[in-house]
Amino acid sequence: MEESAPRSRRITFGCLVGASQVVGLASVVLTAVWMGHYHGGFAWDGTAKEFNVHPLCMVLGLVFLQGDAILVYRVFQNEPKKVVKVLHGIVHLLALIISIVGMVAVFDFHAKYGIPDMYSLHSWCGMVTLVIFCLQWVLGLLFFLFPVVSSQLRALYLPIHVFSGLVLLVLAIGSSLLGIVEKLLFSIMSTYSKRVPEGILANVLGILLVCFGVLMCYLISKEEYKRPPNPEEESLSIHFKSLTEGSPTSP
Repeated sequence: MEESAPRSRRITFGCLVGASQVVGLASVVLTAVWMGHYHGGFAWDGTAKEFNVHPLCMVLGLVFLQGDAILVYRVFQNEPKKVVKVLHGIVHLLALIISIVGMVAVFDFHAKYGIPDMYSLHSWCGMVTLVIFCLQWVLGLLFFLFPVVSSQLRALYLPIHVFSGLVLLVLAIGSSLLGIVEKLLFSIMSTYSKRVPEGILANVLGILLVCFGVLMCYLISKEEYKRPPNPEEESLSIHFKSLTEGSPTSP
């Protein structure tokens, strides 16, 4: 009975991880189909085709890859911590580069056609998310991958880093949902209420993004799926407790 419980937990975990990957990849594919089929495809020429690069890159980088970068700590529990750290950093860097490409695409398109920048709620949320994402990556590099600070500072920042990762994923999905609505209103506002195929496809994409976020938050926050702490992490935990709660012998 005791052995069957961990086995059942591993099976459930594997199914949830698999479901998250199917939903995440489906979101990326659906974004590509939406921009490719209904809006002419992709190019880097300043036209609307260059704008189409923006939603694809943001869903791929800021949502799917960012979620997977966090998930590596749950999936590779038996690998050396240093290897997982490097993988975490590389996937995050790839997500960051792709997201920046997507942001450059929309600014370039706006500049060519004289469209104002940074006036909508979608653009504000998206920019805040990307800026925090850049800061999160740099701080993670300096605090954990190539630490240049003391263990006390690392212990203080660790829970902030973990919490910020989840917040960033939620912000990225929220910004994407706002972007979907904005694109639909610009493109098919007069026919959206008639349940045209493009509107239905975009709505399904939004639902998939929400499902991806729910699956990721569950997998990341579930205590039994967390990576068992190694001596380094236990040391940081002890430092954090001593800094926040004080020593048991302190007055």
